[in-house]
Amino acid sequence: MEKYTLIGHPLGHSMSPFIHERLFAMSGKEAEYSLTNIAPENLTEKKAFLRDLKGFNITIPHKMAIIPLVDKLDDSAKRYNSVNCVANVDGQLVGYNTDCDGFTMSVKDYPMDGKVLLIGCGGVGRMMATEALRSSADLTIGIIPQDEQLVKQFLAEVRETMPEANVQYRLTTEIQDSFDVILNASPVGMFPKINACPVPDILIEKASHFFDVVYNPTETLLLQKAKSLGKVAKGGAAMLVLQAVRAHEIWYGGSFTQTQINSIIRDMEVEIDKQNKEAKGA
Repeated sequence: MEKYTLIGHPLGHSMSPFIHERLFAMSGKEAEYSLTNIAPENLTEKKAFLRDLKGFNITIPHKMAIIPLVDKLDDSAKRYNSVNCVANVDGQLVGYNTDCDGFTMSVKDYPMDGKVLLIGCGGVGRMMATEALRSSADLTIGIIPQDEQLVKQFLAEVRETMPEANVQYRLTTEIQDSFDVILNASPVGMFPKINACPVPDILIEKASHFFDVVYNPTETLLLQKAKSLGKVAKGGAAMLVLQAVRAHEIWYGGSFTQTQINSIIRDMEVEIDKQNKEAKGA
C-alpha cells in the first residue's frame, strides 16, 4: 500500500487526514495517509523515511527547510521558494507549491484584475499578493506597524521580478479607499478569537468580493458581514481542499468532479463546527 504523510511541527489537530482520506476513497485508491511530527532539528535525519513515501505534504515550519532534501523543484515551488507538496517520481523527490493552486482556484471568478486589498504579508500573504499581481491587480497590502520591514522586503523583491506591478502598502487603520476585492491573509478572526474582523465595515460595504484564508471558524466575522450585504464571500476551507486536490493530481493523476470537491468542503466545515462545539463544551 502506498504511504503518504503530512510533516510539520507542532501538528496539533490537522484536517489533512480528513481531506486526503476522502480523496483517496473517491479515487478508489488504497493508500495510507498519516501525520508525522518532525522537530526542525530532526528534519535532515528523516531523509530516508521521506524517500520511502510515495508523496507527502509539508506545513510550518518546514516549507523552506525541505528544499535541500528534494531533488527537483517545480516552477510553482521556485516562484515562492516554498514547498508544501512532494511527489516521489521514480525515486526522485519533486517539490511543488499547491497552496497557490488552492488560492487561484478559489478566486477564479473574482475580478482579480481590479482594485484588490490584501490584509497581511506573511508566507501565505506573499503568495496571494504575487498571484494577485500576476492577474494584473491594482494591489494594496494592508499591514500592522510591526510588519513594515517585512512588506518593504517583499515589495523590493516584487519590483525586481515584476517591475510593471502596481502595488503599494498602507497601515490597515489608514485605508479608506474603495476596492473590488478584499483578501484576508492574516489570522484575524480565527478560532477562538472569532469576534475580530480585519477591516472596518466601511470597506466591506464598498467591496463586492471577499476571500478569507481562515477556515476555522468556517464563516469568519468578515464573511458574515459580507454575506449579510449580499456580497460574494468564500472562506479558507475551499483553498485547503483544493490544494489537497492538486496534490492528488500530482501524486497519481487523480481526477475529481466539482460535486465531489464541494462535498468534501461541506464535510470539512461540518467537522470543524462539531469540533468547535466540543471545545466550547470542554
